Amino acid sequence: MTQAKVGDVVRINYTGRLTDGTQFDTSAGKRPLEFTIGEGQVIKGLEAEVAGMAPGDKNTVTIPSDQAYGAHRPEAVQSLDRSKLPAGIDAKVGTQLQARTSDGNLLPITIVDLDDKSVKVDANHPLAGKDLIFDVELVEIVKAA
Repeated sequence: MTQAKVGDVVRINYTGRLTDGTQFDTSAGKRPLEFTIGEGQVIKGLEAEVAGMAPGDKNTVTIPSDQAYGAHRPEAVQSLDRSKLPAGIDAKVGTQLQARTSDGNLLPITIVDLDDKSVKVDANHPLAGKDLIFDVELVEIVKAA
């Protein structure tokens, strides 16, 4: 049976969980996730797991944070003066916002703490610093390299 390799376009079904069992994402009830192996469209560890699988194969893999969303970077957590928030924002812990970087790109940030004068925001990916567990099924190789 043909195994998936770098350059192949593949479709997978997956469920992602944290090590405590909390599910953070799944393809259940949706179309399978389609991506090209080797193009960085999904996290490195998941891409590496799919390479070598054959259609119909199912695996459960633990992906360390350095092969997922990287380490949590303390420098990406900053306090801002609350007056810097746009008017009309319902600021509370967990609120997701976007900041514009110096080169004009949008950066997703999450409010992690606040008081009357300041807001602490985190620009880390919400899964940064976490090992992830994926149940993966290779549904098909759509286009071989």
